[in-house]
Amino acid sequence: MPVPYHDASALLASLDEDWRRHVETIGPCLLQPKPARDPYEALVRAIAYQQLHAKAGDAILGRLLALFTPGSFPRPEQILATDFAQLRSCGFSASKIATIQGIAQATLDAIVPDYATARAMEDEALIERLISLRGVGRWTVEMLLIYSLERPDILPADDFGVREGYRRLKGLAQQPSRKQMVEIGLAWSPYRTVAAWYLWRVPK
Repeated sequence: MPVPYHDASALLASLDEDWRRHVETIGPCLLQPKPARDPYEALVRAIAYQQLHAKAGDAILGRLLALFTPGSFPRPEQILATDFAQLRSCGFSASKIATIQGIAQATLDAIVPDYATARAMEDEALIERLISLRGVGRWTVEMLLIYSLERPDILPADDFGVREGYRRLKGLAQQPSRKQMVEIGLAWSPYRTVAAWYLWRVPK
């Protein structure tokens, strides 16, 4: 990420006592982006993990990769040429299969941009372009922005872990709404990505 994490951690720790304690407890931000992944691969991976625990997502993705050449991610043409039943056997729901096939086709049609094009696009412009695809929501594109494009100021306000983390951090009776989360998060700019990373780690 272009901005040093320690600057982000210092800003968050300076906000109030709750943040200071939490940042001290967790320690330095260890976010690990995967900048080698192009938008197509990042989106397919995000769909695999959508609404699932990490282990379940790992298993489904592992079965998908096992269908193809070891060591490389299947290209759009390969996904489109793969039988529905084979994709289903990996553990994908019918709706996720339709989404992944749609992403593959949109990549061939240049709706899903290549890495260089995506890097040059503004956050919101890329979100607007990609949420036009079936089954691709804002959260999915935000994961692409955080993990592939290394954007420093992304707050996934719809993310359950972010909202629940903030609820626990502040000892609230209920999670903030998406709108409230967006407003609260303004104080964390320009390091909202790192704030999300810390919120994902608030202990239960």
